[in-house]
Amino acid sequence: MKIKSMMLACVFSVAGSAAFINVAMAADAATTVSATCNDGTAYSGASKKGACSGHKGVKQWAAAEAPAAAPAAPVAPVAAAKAVAPSAPVAAAAGGGAGKVWVNTKTKVYHCEGTAFYGKTKEGSYMTEAEAKAAGSHADHGKACVK
Repeated sequence: MKIKSMMLACVFSVAGSAAFINVAMAADAATTVSATCNDGTAYSGASKKGACSGHKGVKQWAAAEAPAAAPAAPVAPVAAAKAVAPSAPVAAAAGGGAGKVWVNTKTKVYHCEGTAFYGKTKEGSYMTEAEAKAAGSHADHGKACVK
């Protein structure tokens, strides 16, 4: 990369454009990458490639340090929060209630009221726990519903 910069500097100096030399040299200036390795050692280098090699990998990346001539603009936390939209929660199917379990008809697993998948699997229906057992379904993780 330095040879390329030197060649560009020679070409532009012959042409008499000192401004282009500064641009070529500034574009070639590398940022410093820092990290903390999993074994507690610190890494600092020109790129992330090979960082913490032999130190059980990277635990945490530090913010990249830009050269003094061109400081990097900070990223606003509000903009980052808006970029990732949270997924909408799946609403429970209507019809459940006291004494009913949600049976996933595809997997033959039933879910008790108040659990994460109660009324929320793609295929299923509500029925009593006794009906679910009679139909060959079993409780999620073998846990019977508390009455």
